[in-house]
Amino acid sequence: MALLLGIDAGTTSLKTGVFDDMGAQLAVAGEEYALHTPDALRAELDPEAYWRALRSTVARALERAGARPADVTALAVSSQGETVIPVGRDDSVNGPALVWLDNRAGDEALELARRFDGPTVYAATGVPAIVPTWTACKLLWWKRHAPGLFHSAARFLLVEDFLLQRLTGRYVTEGGVQCTSLLYDIRDHRWWQPMLDYLELTPDRLPELATPGAVVGTLRAEATTALGLPRSVAVVAGGMDQGAGAVGVGNIRPGIVSESTGGALTLQASVDRPDGDPSRQTPVYVHSAPGRYLYCPVCPTGGMALTWFRDQFGEREVELARRQGRSAYELLTDLAATVPPAAEGLTMLPHLMGAFSPEYDPNARGVFFGFTLRHQKAHFARAILEAVAFMLRRNLELLATAGASTAEVHSHGGGARSRLWNQIKADVCNLPVVTMEGEDAAIRGDAILAGVATGAFADLDEACAAMVVARERFAPDPTTREAYEAAYARYRALFEALRPIFATAAPADGGQQARQ
Repeated sequence: MALLLGIDAGTTSLKTGVFDDMGAQLAVAGEEYALHTPDALRAELDPEAYWRALRSTVARALERAGARPADVTALAVSSQGETVIPVGRDDSVNGPALVWLDNRAGDEALELARRFDGPTVYAATGVPAIVPTWTACKLLWWKRHAPGLFHSAARFLLVEDFLLQRLTGRYVTEGGVQCTSLLYDIRDHRWWQPMLDYLELTPDRLPELATPGAVVGTLRAEATTALGLPRSVAVVAGGMDQGAGAVGVGNIRPGIVSESTGGALTLQASVDRPDGDPSRQTPVYVHSAPGRYLYCPVCPTGGMALTWFRDQFGEREVELARRQGRSAYELLTDLAATVPPAAEGLTMLPHLMGAFSPEYDPNARGVFFGFTLRHQKAHFARAILEAVAFMLRRNLELLATAGASTAEVHSHGGGARSRLWNQIKADVCNLPVVTMEGEDAAIRGDAILAGVATGAFADLDEACAAMVVARERFAPDPTTREAYEAAYARYRALFEALRPIFATAAPADGGQQARQ
């Protein structure tokens, strides 16, 4: 039996899935890594954590599948975008990975926004607003504040690039993961030279460009030893996790909208061209499906808001989950289910690391509003679930104005495991929510891309027909409509009321560390 591996490096965990050549998922293994967040603006990680997690999850996923490593014929890697890693001339890591959530480059983002006008940036990169998240801003921060690191680094890699190099020995990337770096021209599929010139960055300090879904090599000797896989395994560039995830739920042509609630909340709408939104508000990504693009609104802390709540206030649920062999998330959502829709007036803004689409306000922060002596832990858990649903609705409305409306939403990511969360999303958005077999769509999308690239399937249509299976459909409950309309209006009004305060409030560290 020929086996395909899908590997996705997300914000807080890396997952590997094992699939047979008929498309069936045999096993999945994941490994979390903890971000280093020394202040309100910084988010870093030791890049070696990605490689350790890949090695560990490949071994455990194959063991769980009862599969022989010798039967693996191809693997594909996708990852989060924007996170940047400096490497030296000897392939060693030169510094920490600045994770996409890192907001230290606020001044640099303002500098780039002054230098490059919005319409030009959007036309070239598909990015609606320059914010500290984008890779170019982080590189400029290094250049300004850590010039030794900036000038000594031989190359700057994104996470997918870093793992592809560890696997094949080749420094290679593709437009799917580079499209939000501010370094890549999504129209001409080459480096955006005006930005490189401004950063004084030459193309030889970036990876070689390939095409999403392309075979970029086979395993080098060191990777063969580390993974126990054959040297002949084909390695495929899967793209950003958003593009791979869209492929994994069959979102490969216009007319389909999907959403993923993982660490972040993201939406994906397949489109044929990058210039379809005259308002220039909708982020445009390069799709992992060759020749297509994605409208891809992103909200940084979707599921991560629930993770924060679990870690800070869910000690009892974590302990119960350990004893009962369940998930702490499941216990928290069980608790939330005891509270009526709209959480009896408790409203959350889930912007724990700034707001992205459609507000684009890196100064935004998390808020709980309207709680009284009546409100209990269960209310706060439900308010988090509802806040993510409100973000989803905001961005579905944005997509509709850009010509990408939908009659239903395909849901994936860890949040799709929760039937309550799926129902809340359906009720808030007044649209059916459809979940798929296996919520980890990015690793399925990677396996689909690996299978197509190596001939296991004739094309994406055949692969998606074999591997993408709907599981459950959640229809909106009309009895919740009135409560959620009022709660959604309150959510929007609360953000607008606080926007001036967000703009003037100082970071928790007084801003000093971010300037060092």
